[in-house]
Amino acid sequence: MKFLRAFLAATALLATAAYAAPKDSVTIGIALEPPGLDPTTGAAASIGDIVHYNVFEGLTKIGDDFSVTPLLAESWTVSPDAKTLTFKLRKGVHFQNGEPLTSQDVKFSFERAAAADSTNKEKAFFQSIAATDATDPDVVIPTFKAPSFDALFHLGLNTAVIVEPKSAATNGANPVGGGPYKLAEWSRGSAVTLKKWDGYRDAGKVAIATATFRFINDSSAQVAGLLAGDIDAIPRFDGLASLDQFKSDERFQVIVGGTEGKTILAINNKRKPFDDLRVRQALAFAVDRKALIEGAVNGLGAPIGSHLVPSDPGYVDLTGEYAHDPEKAKALLKAAGVTTPLNVGLILPPPSYARRGGEIVAAELAEVGIQAKIENVEWAQWLSGVYKDKNYDLTIISHVEPLDIGIYANPDYYFQYDSQKFRDIYAKLTAAPDLAAFKAAIGDAQRQLADDSVNVFLFQLQQASLADARLTDLWRNAPIFATDLAALSWR
Repeated sequence: MKFLRAFLAATALLATAAYAAPKDSVTIGIALEPPGLDPTTGAAASIGDIVHYNVFEGLTKIGDDFSVTPLLAESWTVSPDAKTLTFKLRKGVHFQNGEPLTSQDVKFSFERAAAADSTNKEKAFFQSIAATDATDPDVVIPTFKAPSFDALFHLGLNTAVIVEPKSAATNGANPVGGGPYKLAEWSRGSAVTLKKWDGYRDAGKVAIATATFRFINDSSAQVAGLLAGDIDAIPRFDGLASLDQFKSDERFQVIVGGTEGKTILAINNKRKPFDDLRVRQALAFAVDRKALIEGAVNGLGAPIGSHLVPSDPGYVDLTGEYAHDPEKAKALLKAAGVTTPLNVGLILPPPSYARRGGEIVAAELAEVGIQAKIENVEWAQWLSGVYKDKNYDLTIISHVEPLDIGIYANPDYYFQYDSQKFRDIYAKLTAAPDLAAFKAAIGDAQRQLADDSVNVFLFQLQQASLADARLTDLWRNAPIFATDLAALSWR
């Protein structure tokens, strides 16, 4: 009997100790599986969600408060004309294949991103670099063709991570960076697992040893996974109708913040009849942003009138330019000689803001004589058919890259907007010598896009993050899409 009591006591003690021990793993739910894991070549935001700050790092780091702080660069100076930046690189940094980080790697990464065959989303930014001096292995000096006071922000984006030259070509499937985590496994269609890399310079400060990103694009499955304890956190929770359920459950935390997501009804500007300004304006007047925000994202959105969100520097509120007015929409279609009903295609990718929002938009367009035939597609189909081949009429998508208004200066971009007037404005924006000039130019850029009704600008995509109440330091806001695993820990 004494032996039994002693055995039970020991078992209880071990169980208590095991329960008290903090977890060192985390399972993150994300809606979309990335097409690859190289953020310097792919457009999908889910790439950065997994690898940015975790596998790959850049010279600077953007925090959830929009701050820019040192990362691979320990310090920098900016020339008086804002054309030349001198970065002192952090010492003792190695890539996960054992190669040391030097200024030559930075030079290679910048030139690769600017190359003619580059698919980097920020290609135009890297092409604005006139030269990169990498003479000193510990110092790198990019010189820009024009003043670039906002370059430090651009260099913190996932498009600007520094890659190791010998591994660059295979980073899509086998990413090699200098960050705190290495790829352990990519189970296609299911999950990506990252393991803490012991060779990281600050490995002792990293509490999470294993992180698994599970792909769950169904909101009911997201809810079930959280309630069952199979998922520890969903940084961008899709089941917004279930938020109240989690707010009242002390096992969970609900964190609501803003993102850089500009949600738009994108228009193929070169496809008839959308090459007529009046038709594009009719689309804008037909959509009720308030009803769309309530119906598509449960009120978690802020109306926008151009390609910026309210938290951006230089934001101009242009939501009144196309206030909901179905009668004006009908009149514009008539003036453009459009015979109604006008049959168009509306392609919707998987996110709920697109699928739910698409149903609402289609109903509103029908009220003015535009019959939108909905086609639901997977992310890979959207990237190939819409983004690459431009084979679409309309689509709903949220552009989450910060301050990415420069995409409208590219006439080959998927909405095929071709305006020399806008390109002239954007040239002034990129050459702005200070914040005041930048704000003035970006204000003009927003107004030009609204006047040309390039797309129907809908709302800022806000985010609700759900997590186990014991998990600490999840980002509230998302100026960029990233899950900073090294910042996480368990209470």
